[in-house]
Amino acid sequence: MTAQIEKREIGNLVVEGIPEIPKRINEKLFQYQNTREASLVDWTSDGQSILIVTRFGESPQFHLIEEPGGLREQLTFFGEPVFNGQVRPGLEEQGFLFSKDKGGDELYQLHYFDITHQTVQQLTDGTSKNGSGIWNKMGTAFVYTSTRRNQVDHDIYVVYFDGKERKEQLVLEASGLWYPIDWSPNEEWITVGNYRSVSDSQLYRLHLQSGQLFPLSEPPSGGVAQRGGLWSKDGKAIYFTSDLDSDFRRLYTYNIESQTSHLLSEDLDWNVESVCMNASGNLLALTVNENAYSKTFILDLETQTLEHVASIPEGIVEGIKWHPEQDAFAFGLNRPNAPADIFVWDHQAKALTQWTFSEVGGLDPSVFVAPTPIFYDSFDENGVGKRQIPAFYFRPKSKKEKYPVLIYIHGGPESQYRPIFSPTFQYYLNELEIAVVAPNVRGSTGYGKEYLSLDNGYLRENSVKDIGKLLDWIDQQPELDQERIAVIGGSYGGYMVLASMTHFNERLKCGIDIVGISNFITFLENTKSYRRALRRMEYGDERDPKMRLHLQKISPLTNAHKITKPLLIVQGMNDPRVPASEAEQMLRAIRSNGGEAWYLLAKDEGHGFRKKTNRDFYTQAVIVFLQQYLLE
Repeated sequence: MTAQIEKREIGNLVVEGIPEIPKRINEKLFQYQNTREASLVDWTSDGQSILIVTRFGESPQFHLIEEPGGLREQLTFFGEPVFNGQVRPGLEEQGFLFSKDKGGDELYQLHYFDITHQTVQQLTDGTSKNGSGIWNKMGTAFVYTSTRRNQVDHDIYVVYFDGKERKEQLVLEASGLWYPIDWSPNEEWITVGNYRSVSDSQLYRLHLQSGQLFPLSEPPSGGVAQRGGLWSKDGKAIYFTSDLDSDFRRLYTYNIESQTSHLLSEDLDWNVESVCMNASGNLLALTVNENAYSKTFILDLETQTLEHVASIPEGIVEGIKWHPEQDAFAFGLNRPNAPADIFVWDHQAKALTQWTFSEVGGLDPSVFVAPTPIFYDSFDENGVGKRQIPAFYFRPKSKKEKYPVLIYIHGGPESQYRPIFSPTFQYYLNELEIAVVAPNVRGSTGYGKEYLSLDNGYLRENSVKDIGKLLDWIDQQPELDQERIAVIGGSYGGYMVLASMTHFNERLKCGIDIVGISNFITFLENTKSYRRALRRMEYGDERDPKMRLHLQKISPLTNAHKITKPLLIVQGMNDPRVPASEAEQMLRAIRSNGGEAWYLLAKDEGHGFRKKTNRDFYTQAVIVFLQQYLLE
């Protein structure tokens, strides 16, 4: 018989089995929870200010900053976080599009914020999922994607908009996930993408008047991953990235008249992940993902010369935006030992200027730890020897004979751990003296399409075996305590936590599952309908009898009886990706087997916690859990 579990509500949080948070933890953690970061949105249309997102209250909001180190003027004051702003170009009255959902349900609605008059207008229906609002060059129309026709497929609409009246037109009705990218200079065409999976996506030209689609190239039978899709200034070419005939995505130009493509980045050996063109149309800024860090290059389209911008510090470059008139671009820079901030690179002066200086809660930045990149042997061969699994190792600065270890497993799985600033990681390292290891197991992006495919379908548990080999690597490190290891992860990383607990129960002390998949069949049947086809491409189709048996066999819920170590399960009630039922059925299984499971449910969150109050309590609960089950 399952023992009675204490259940209580704290604000919008439902708490089961989690003890009261000691005051000493709150006091120690307060500074770490009050670090801040800034994300780039865009330049204002006059180029005088930069629009950013940062948080001063409960959730991140839009702010303007007029000069390096200047005051941040808050523009929006919503209870919910804001997303994906794009400034309206070319008009005297300043404004921008942005997205916002409710309680993490991801039914994003497009809004228009009028900076001049400080007003907000919702532009979409309030019930479907909408996004990717892209302005034309004059700011008289924008194009966006929406599921409003059937709540499954993403169609494309154009809105002709003067701020008071708007006329809307459906320009592409199709099955699957379609999204707009860029307008042609004559505004008769747009580039659009059709995303079928991380390794299969195609770019097209869409003629707005006729609705005709023209592919940039005929994909091979196995599919190809295309990204980008920027028009040249004269409208005669399109710049895009593709992994055709390569393990990595490279930069190409597509000539519209000859319908041929030409490779522009033969010397770059990693994924070209973003491309942005300056106002004059003669320069492209590229970011390349080199073992999870960014390298930034400028390609001069007239001379075809490629210049590395070596002045940018090591980190992850996010959201490059060229100035509307000058050869200078703004970008966000996220580093593991400093909060994300906004910088501007002046290409003419060859000068880098920091615009925002995000607070670190009064902490000494010198105590922050940056990781060491490592590679460890896995269980299989790759043709030249043992397959190497990349990871990042954060070692505390304190002097201790042996450190307990927290393994952090990213989500996706078509994602990648990238060494960004995490105040909670820094707390684990500095205050709890826990080492953190973040692996990029097979199936992670960033290491080529072959590596990406190594966990697909029936190969799913090979990625779990990579965690087993990481445990072997930990055993070999004299400063790490093999008797005290925990795993933590969210979404697919949550599945990996649960799977690791079933496979390596005796080698782990505890696990923390955040919005994780517990049963692949119920997950695929209950995830939002507009996501189902994409997830079947990755995990397998549960409607196929043979695959259904396989998915049932490897699901953590089927193997829950193997877990005897404590679990903390964290979930958002409104999660459209991994429904709350995934957490609740795992919780019941662990408890019915007599196991220890704490549960934290947020009634106003979705796929992860985005509101500060909820995140603060979640972090506190994780710390109490680690202190009780990993450190003692």
